Formats: sequence, C-alpha cells, structure tokens
Amino acid sequence: MTIGPGIRLVKVMKMTDKQMGRLAKLIIDKLIEQRVLVLKETEEKVRQRALDILKSDFARERSLDIEVNKMIDDLERQNPGSFQRFKMFTLLKKRLAKEKGIVL
Repeated sequence: MTIGPGIRLVKVMKMTDKQMGRLAKLIIDKLIEQRVLVLKETEEKVRQRALDILKSDFARERSLDIEVNKMIDDLERQNPGSFQRFKMFTLLKKRLAKEKGIVL
C-alpha cells in the first residue's frame, strides 16, 4: 500500500522463530504419529531441517510480496485510479508465484 510519495507500507504475515519452531515440531510429530515419516536422523536434526525449510519458504514469499508491491506501484503511477490495488495484488502474486515455482 502506498501511503504517500516514496512511502510504502508492505503487509506480510510475520511468524516468529518460536512460532515456526512449534509449527515444524507439530508437522514432524503428526507425520510420525500417522506413520508417514520414519526418521533416519535424530529428531532434533529433522526438526531443525524442517525449521530451515519453513524459514526459507516464508522468506521467499516475503520477497514475492515486495516484488508484487513494487510492480503495483509502477502500474499505479502509469495508470492512476484505474484498478483496485488489492485485487491486482492477488492476481499478480498468483502469476509470479506460478512463474517462479513458489507454492502459496
């Protein structure tokens, strides 16, 4: 969202490291409970790897949001008032995510 000239507010879902750690633990525990996952490493190593993957994924989505907002800012400057920003954000984000192979 553009607040004024050169001032932009970017909304992203923020999760703390602690929340991501709990999410990784929950996923690993459920997969073990459902006998979908058999550990070949220690549980701690597997959880750490899951946490690393979650952090990486959130960082990729955050970068995608920033890129989409920049694109929308450019479009808004070229075509002021001709589209609804929140609708354009969703469309552009889906398109870019597909192009870059990011699962939303």
